[in-house]
Amino acid sequence: MYQEMTKNTITATATSGGSSSISIVRVSGENALDIASKITNKTIDSFTPREAILSSLYDKENSLIDRGIVIYFKSPNSYTGEDVVEFQCHGGDLIASEILSATIEAGARLAEPGEFTRRAFLNGKIDMSEAEAIAKLIEAKSVDAARILAKQLKGEVGIFVNNIREKILHALAYSEVMIDYAEEDIPDDIIESLKTKLQNLKNILTKTIQSSERRKGLIEGFSIAFIGKPNVGKSSLLNALLSYDRAIVSDIAGTTRDTIEERIRIGSHIVRVIDTAGIREAKDKIEEIGVARSIDTLKSADIIVALFDISQELDNEDKKILKHLENIDKNIIVALNKSDLKHKIDISAFEKYNPVKISTKDDFEPLIERLKDILDSYSTEEDLMLISQRQIDAVKECASEIELSITPLEDGELEFFSYHLKEAAEKIGKITNPYDNEEMLDRMFGEFCLGK
Repeated sequence: MYQEMTKNTITATATSGGSSSISIVRVSGENALDIASKITNKTIDSFTPREAILSSLYDKENSLIDRGIVIYFKSPNSYTGEDVVEFQCHGGDLIASEILSATIEAGARLAEPGEFTRRAFLNGKIDMSEAEAIAKLIEAKSVDAARILAKQLKGEVGIFVNNIREKILHALAYSEVMIDYAEEDIPDDIIESLKTKLQNLKNILTKTIQSSERRKGLIEGFSIAFIGKPNVGKSSLLNALLSYDRAIVSDIAGTTRDTIEERIRIGSHIVRVIDTAGIREAKDKIEEIGVARSIDTLKSADIIVALFDISQELDNEDKKILKHLENIDKNIIVALNKSDLKHKIDISAFEKYNPVKISTKDDFEPLIERLKDILDSYSTEEDLMLISQRQIDAVKECASEIELSITPLEDGELEFFSYHLKEAAEKIGKITNPYDNEEMLDRMFGEFCLGK
């Protein structure tokens, strides 16, 4: 029987379930090497850090489980900063489960979601922005997202935060000196210089926020809403993009009563497409709800594709949709559908949108190309991108405190000026090192998958 050990050593399967060529079980903590010794029937000095060894793996009854690769990572040179051992076994749920059970029987405990990464954070191996990048990289919705997150893994956000804090602390140092010499007149050029520097700093923060919010779909996945009056081909377009009949299509107006959502790939992006109910004067309560949801979708979607029937003259329902578009500040594509039929619509009504002509039956490639151009445009921006609402909120709070500091600076109320600068430095610092909020850490790492 194995000896009972302290339970600060954790274990989990580090690969996804199902059939695969290899599965990995990871153990981290002060007893990781002892557990490896028990499971392999080898002495502790048999393991050399970062050297892969082929070994038989046994359960507590000394029955053979598998033959696999064992790698030892010595503290602090490991992902978590602790002693870590990885067991690489043949793929499949059964074998990995048996090895996982053996590590638990040997004294480890099952890790909580995100606990490996949390230990890496608490042990100073990564900061919070890098931890968030790890979590989001697993669910990246585009190649561009993966590249952005890879930059964060290298500490891009940490560098940004440190630069902002240095500028704030530099201004704070001036303030503290001026407080010490408050009885003397403060040169006007110093105050003006501080105001200019702080305003420039606020502008940098505001630009970063706006760019990040504009491009958040690169991380979360962009949403594209199809809108239009009934029977213009919204559901037919969705089916054509999916290459199967996801939505019911008929000549009866109002067939689609609710929004239908599916994910597709456009270029290098995985996007969420939303087919909405036709926008018109509803004929019953259910259709009224569907139309209301369609209008709400206009507010939440990143890109709007407004469909119009090129084979029909422009009517009041079309004009109402154009009216809705005038109040939307986002990317809009006007697609004139049924281009294979005789053209009757007044195309001049859509000139400002540079419309594309498509046919959901024969050719909708012009629409795909337009969508690709818009999606790719988000990737060309070089500004730093904040990847979570937590990061965006922290930068907003920092910018707000800087804005609040300017008035007391002008009025010579240096204590209040210093107070707001200290708050600004604290707010921006929470992006990388929010040590003071245990509940926030629990929530953050609790969203990770098991074994990460």
